[in-house]
Amino acid sequence: MTLITERYQAQVARWPRAGRHILAQFDSDSIVVYQAYRPSIGRLAAEHGSFGGEFSFTRMSWIKPNFLWMMYRCGWGTKADQEVVLAIRLRRAGFDELLAQTVPSRFDPALYATPEEFRAALEQSSVRLQWDPDHDPSGAPVERHAVQLGLRGEALRRYAREWIHDVQDISAFVAEQRAYLDEPGWPRLVTPREQVYPVIGPAVAWRLGLGGGE
Repeated sequence: MTLITERYQAQVARWPRAGRHILAQFDSDSIVVYQAYRPSIGRLAAEHGSFGGEFSFTRMSWIKPNFLWMMYRCGWGTKADQEVVLAIRLRRAGFDELLAQTVPSRFDPALYATPEEFRAALEQSSVRLQWDPDHDPSGAPVERHAVQLGLRGEALRRYAREWIHDVQDISAFVAEQRAYLDEPGWPRLVTPREQVYPVIGPAVAWRLGLGGGE
């Protein structure tokens, strides 16, 4: 897998400025998501194209389709145990299935009649949905919100064993671009090319809380 990249300044001019949006790099068959791990996990995954070794199937694992949200979370690959940044090309059908199974991390009265109903759904679901402020390259929050999905149980197993096309260690690329972060306006910064991911069907959009945005 080779990521398609583009100048950040050109992309940010096209991206929605506010609201909830799944920004991602994708084609007709696949979508790229990001994770960051300590070297013993990340390098093994990149080498074998799948997760194993010290990777835990008993803990929740979060995937992020938005590159800059991942950079905020891992400090551009400088945070402890997040030094190896992975670009994971995932089957689109699998990603769509994850979206259709999500339960939000927080109670939403538009989705659940009572807190008790929400807690029951949260306990039964293997995919957790969380919307957070997206961030610019410096880490400052912006008005747009980005998504991350927490996977556990069956969803995590299928993600790791069935739906991954390939895994790429992009830590060197991240370090290269990190050198441009101090430039005002980031004129030389290059990031993976991303656009708004089309959610399949109004029922999934409603489940994701995309009715009115935020």
